[in-house]
Order: sequence, then C-alpha cells, then structure tokens
Amino acid sequence: MRLFSEMKLIGDGYAGGYSCGETMLGSATMERFTLKEGSEEWEEGTAVYEDGAGLVLKVIRTKDDRALRVKTVVTNGSDRDVSMEMLTSFVLSGITADKIHRLQSFWSAEGKLRTETIADLHLEQSWAHHGLRIEKFGNCGSMPVRKYFPFLALEDSASGEFTGIQLYLTSTWQMEIQCQKDDTLTVCGGIGDRDFGHWMKNLAPGESFESPEAVLVRGSSLEEVCDALVKAIHPDYSSTDSGMDILFNEYCTTWGNPSFENAKKIVDKLEGKGIKFLVIDAGWYGDEIWWECIGDWEVNETRFPGGLKAIADYIRSKGMIPGIWFELESLACRSKHFNDPTHLVKKDGVPLTVGGRHFWDMEDPWVVSYLEERVIGLLKEAGFGYIKVDYNDTMGMGCDGAESMGEALRRKVAATQCFFRKMKEAIPDLVIENCSSGGHRLEPSMMQLVSQASFSDAHETPAIPLIAANLHRAIPPKQNQIWAAIRAADSKERIEYSLIATLLGRMCLSGDIYDLTDEQWAIVDAGMDFYRKSADVIQYGKTIQHRCSDTSYLKPRGQQLLVREWQGKRLAVLHRFEDSQRWEPEFPEGAKILAEFGSGEVDFSAKAWLYEV
Repeated sequence: MRLFSEMKLIGDGYAGGYSCGETMLGSATMERFTLKEGSEEWEEGTAVYEDGAGLVLKVIRTKDDRALRVKTVVTNGSDRDVSMEMLTSFVLSGITADKIHRLQSFWSAEGKLRTETIADLHLEQSWAHHGLRIEKFGNCGSMPVRKYFPFLALEDSASGEFTGIQLYLTSTWQMEIQCQKDDTLTVCGGIGDRDFGHWMKNLAPGESFESPEAVLVRGSSLEEVCDALVKAIHPDYSSTDSGMDILFNEYCTTWGNPSFENAKKIVDKLEGKGIKFLVIDAGWYGDEIWWECIGDWEVNETRFPGGLKAIADYIRSKGMIPGIWFELESLACRSKHFNDPTHLVKKDGVPLTVGGRHFWDMEDPWVVSYLEERVIGLLKEAGFGYIKVDYNDTMGMGCDGAESMGEALRRKVAATQCFFRKMKEAIPDLVIENCSSGGHRLEPSMMQLVSQASFSDAHETPAIPLIAANLHRAIPPKQNQIWAAIRAADSKERIEYSLIATLLGRMCLSGDIYDLTDEQWAIVDAGMDFYRKSADVIQYGKTIQHRCSDTSYLKPRGQQLLVREWQGKRLAVLHRFEDSQRWEPEFPEGAKILAEFGSGEVDFSAKAWLYEV
C-alpha cells in the first residue's frame, strides 16, 4: 500500500481511461514530480516531492495514538504564478477490499450506515484492464454532512482488515474510489476539485497552501476503526463541561415562544434536579414571527422585559448555567440589513438567497465587529455561559470573493470557524454547541471547536435511538446531545424509551416538564440517576457491539442492542420497535449487574443494563 498525494495544475493534461470529468488523479502534472525525501509508507514522517521547476509537494504524516493524521502542503518555489484545480489531502493505493462502508445523512435522518460490495458499485477491473472505474462522492456546500458524512471504511472480508478515513473540512469535500489494472483500489480525498466543487486556487511565487487534514486508521473490525477515528477528534471542551452533565433545552416546551415567565416556571420545576445547563432556544428576539427576524438579535422585550440578564441571573441563582440560541451567520427577510448588500455573501454579484435567507460575509471585518457586539456582547452582558450556534441552510456550490467559487466558499466557512475561536477567546469557559438543522455540521473540524453538538432535529421520532447509535461511528458520544422530550400524555414505556435513548450520548431533556405527574417524574428521576451511573462508560468507553434488525428510520421494525465497555464495566442499551423481540445482552459468566432501568417488555419500549465483567 502506498500513501502519497496529488495535485493538478490548470492547463495540464488529464488522465485517460474515459475519466475526464470524473477524476483529476493521474494527470500530466504528477508525471513531472519525483520523490526527493521520505517514504510512501503508512508511518509518521514527511514525504517531499519536486517537479523540477520549483513546485514542492509535502505529505505530512503525524501519529495520533491508533490513527495517522495526513495533510498536504504545496509551495510555489518558481518565478511564475500557478493555478491548481485539484489538491488531495491523501491518496492511498494498493488497497485490497471487497466492501465499502459509508454514513448517509439527510435532515432528521443522520448517520445511516450504507454498506456495498465492490461488485455492487461496479468497481471491478475490465477484461482488458482498460478504463477507470470510479465512485466519487462528497458534499457541495457549507453543510458538510448532507447526503454523506466525510467518512469511508474499506473492508477486506478475506483478511478481516479494515481501513477507515475521516476528512476534516466544513465546506465542499470529496472522496474517490478507483479501480483499473488489478484487484486493488486507489482511494483519495480532500477539497472538492474543480469538477466537483468549482474549486481553483492561485499560488504566487513563494506562496504555500495547506490541504484540510485527513485521519486514517487500520483495524480488524468496523467498530475498531470507527472508535479510533472518533477518539482522534480532540474537542475543545469548556472547563465547565468536563463531565457528562445533563442539560435542558426549552424548545420542545415552548416551541419558539420563550418568555421570562415560562422560563422561570421551567427553572423552578428543575431546581434541585441536578441539571447543569438550561438553554433558551429560538424566539427570544424580534417579534412573534421570529424566524423572519434572524440577524438583528434585538431582544423581544415583550417576552423578556428589560432584556435577557434577568432570566440568566435567575437561572444561575438556581444553580444552573444559562444558555442561549443564535443563528449568527444568517439573516432572514425582516432583518434591518437584509436588503443592504454591502456585507452579504454574493454569487454572480448579487446577494446569495437560499430559502429566504441571506448570509453574512464572515470574512468582512465589519461583520465580525457587528457579531462581536451582538453575539459576544450579549453573552457577556447577560452572563450566558452556553451558546447554541445553529445554521439552517447551505451556500451550495460557492460564492464570489476569490479566484473560484469553491475557494471563496472554503474561505467564508473558515472565517466562521475563526469566529467560533474568537468566542472562546472572549469567554474562555463558554460552552459551544454545534447545531445545523440538527446534524448537518457533524464533521471533525467543527467538532474540535465545540463542547457539544445537536445530534439531529429528530426530537420526538421513534428513530432517535437508531440515529444516536449510528453516530457512535462519527462523533464522540460525550458530544452527541440526544433529546428526550417528555410529554404529559406519555406512558411509562414511552418515557423510558426516550430517556434510554440518551444513554447513547449526552442527555438533553425537554417537553412538558411542569405538567408531569409525580409518578412520571419518578421515572425521569430514575432515568437521570441511571445515566449518571453510566456516564463514564458513555464518555470514555468503546462500542463493542451494535446489532440492529432493521434499517428504516421512518418506520423501524425489530430491535436494536448496543453495548459499550470501559474498565471492566459494560452498558447495554436495548430498544424495541414494531414487531420486535426482546434481545438480552450476552452476560459473560460471573457478570455482576450494577443497575437496570426500563422494562423492554413490549414494542416501543426499552431497557438498559450496567454490569461488571
């Protein structure tokens, strides 16, 4: 197996094999490069390639526990400008595999595992070893987890070997799988190229450009490589969010109608329950049609007389940390700035409009200053210690502002990430939640900037445990914020079903909490107690088993069992769907059950076991 990288310059010839328009690998640009230093092995080190005319390509490999971090740096050491239309983060060739695994994603349907054989994908070599077979996939836009996660795992059934890959990129990305001359595969990934992502990049003499990072892992099972990829994500956890504390978000309680009075009512009900964070979601600004007022961030003083400081102070007085929702990169149609194009993202010279929204140009110093005042200033003034940052549409193929639309998009999104860092610099203990209509930004470079993330907008659907479990392959469960929206009409089984789903990540409560009976509250209290007992296994453990009898998110049937292990303890989580059976964990001989919660006796019920082995 070789590990290297490639680039392509505009004007150079493309590879043959009927591949032009599908791939830029194997171009005439790379025919001029030779390896000058290092190796192409799967090991720590740097490989240096030169083209003889001043261009230098460095493939930098850094060990990270079980993972290998890889990036490519190209430097123009010539006396002329050059223009790239493709640069990979990595290329792996000589891979033996007969199956590939991908993670699919749509709104409220994140993380679905898709497994296909090489034959299914029609990637077998031709009879004459001629003509490239190519599977190219990715995401075009500023919602990087839309259709696919930037993830790929390749499996060799004969040897039992797996290779796992994650890309760290919040804008347009791509991966390719190729087959031509033998039974092995070539895989590459990085920024979406000119064909896929409308990306070109100019380099003046002396300039360098660095690709996004890729993380590569080898192992003996899908669970093993996914665990290593997830543990290679190093989140910037706030000092106030070091554990697995429970939070409450009021959105599924007020449905966008928060006020001082109903927030106070929630706080009073939750006092003494051990809730760490209480988040006020959308609707605190503008007027009753709040979704059309995004962008100005002026407090609705009918709902919050005198501003937000009074409710933030009240939340703190009851022992909780107050949080607030923003969609800071967007403007809706009734914003004061909506019709002023001066500071907006543009495409073809006019403001880019998507679903009635415009986008702030996050590279514009005026915009940064405005958001420092309206966002960071409000957080500081009111005393919020938690911010939920939402993002509810995508810029698509790109925008104006650079040598190509794809490069302009990359820069705008990188500027957003700079603002995330700026918030933490201004408020070092700030807890940041990454949300994008639920899970559209659950990619590693964003996850490293935040403490938590909205796993999905599937707040009350029966698919919640399926989504939550599948996300173990993509993000740390500690960051995987799963909602349990408890309703006054819920049965005992339904409440347990919702609470047990949160054991697959981070518990977030919502719903009709002040209308629950004492009996219902007793179930919620017992669920929170079991969650706290299981917290270390959730946070630090490894998922060793994930069995599911069905793949439908809309109408799940059968059952799911997930088992996670850490330091001699195991947490088993069972959910039953329609036409289900009761699956029990395979308790090893001598296992000691430490705690149980739920029943799991009927369809749409659940049970969890915490035990020693």
